Amino acid sequence: MIFITAKFRVKPEHADRWPEITGEFTEATRAEPGCLWFDWSRSLDDPAEYVLVEAFRDDAAGAAHVQSPHFEQARRDLPQYLVETPRIVNTTVPQDDWSELGEMAVKD
Repeated sequence: MIFITAKFRVKPEHADRWPEITGEFTEATRAEPGCLWFDWSRSLDDPAEYVLVEAFRDDAAGAAHVQSPHFEQARRDLPQYLVETPRIVNTTVPQDDWSELGEMAVKD
C-alpha cells in the first residue's frame, strides 16, 4: 500500500473550521475504490496543525487519487487557508491494513 502522512498548518482563523473546509474533499477521497483510509487528526500541541494519515491500495490507486476532480479542486481551494506548504512523508508498505502494536497488547 501507499502510506502517506501530511502535516497541514492552517491559518489560526480557519483552524476550527478545517474539518468543514475539507469535508467534501475528505468524503470524496474516502469513496475512491483504492482508498484504504483518509483520517484527519488535530495536534494537541498546536491547534492550528492537522495531520492527515492516508493509505491507498497501490500505485494505481494513488495515481487515480491525485488525478481526481476532487483532488484538483482541493489543490485550487485549500492553499488559501494554509500558513505554509504541507509537509509529507510518502512510502510504500508491504501490507494492506494496520498491524497490531504487540508491545501494548490488550489481554482478553
